[in-house]
Amino acid sequence: VQLVESGGGMVQPGGSLRLSCAASGFRFSTYDMSWVRQAPGKGPEWISSIATGSPTTWYANSVKGRFTISRDNAKSTLYLQMNNLKPEDTAVYYCNSADLWGQGTQVTVSS
Repeated sequence: VQLVESGGGMVQPGGSLRLSCAASGFRFSTYDMSWVRQAPGKGPEWISSIATGSPTTWYANSVKGRFTISRDNAKSTLYLQMNNLKPEDTAVYYCNSADLWGQGTQVTVSS
């Protein structure tokens, strides 16, 4: 049972990245999924969640209108499209379901 994030990197302010989270070992389609980030020196911050079926989504105010969460149940994969990135988006991004966490992927926004 695991979650594996990918797609992080360094980008300039205003740029975009797409994160992926590949799930395995459990019935991905039956679980709500979330993205959580942790910036240097700060606690974890929930940023977005998506429900199982006809997907309902939720966003933190800090990312609303810039980030889009989605899922492909056939591929057991969760995504986070991040647009108009800001330096304050710099963090390690984790995907999460219940008590299962990935290893995280680093996103750095800097000029």
